Amino acid sequence: MSPLEMLGEIPLFRGCSKDELKHVDRAATQADYDAGQVLCTEGAVGRELIMIIEGEAEVDRGGKTVAKVGPGDFIGEMSLLDGGPRSATVTTTSPVRALVLPTREFWQVLDEVPALAHRLLRTLAERLRAMDERAF
Repeated sequence: MSPLEMLGEIPLFRGCSKDELKHVDRAATQADYDAGQVLCTEGAVGRELIMIIEGEAEVDRGGKTVAKVGPGDFIGEMSLLDGGPRSATVTTTSPVRALVLPTREFWQVLDEVPALAHRLLRTLAERLRAMDERAF
């Protein structure tokens, strides 16, 4: 599968034009992780958005598993958006292939592909709503 096809499989990028996907492709790098590797650590400074193409990982908060992520999911956006620390630790449970978008490139892509910012906001709102519903 080509990098553009991989990007097109991520729900965040569905509906993006080929030109918009090319902006993301130029900015992102592909990374492979072994099972048991920590992708990000709760409380640490966030430096990248990680978009999972293949494989799975667990999301732990305060030492408890709160979610599992897999193909099409992304992690790290909150820390990049607000400059705050990572809200969870994410550890691979299988080999993972991902696309990584460092902070500077993340902001550049949002400037070049405004529709992506809208989808990102929608996803954040959905996650917040789901957390809100679980809390009550």
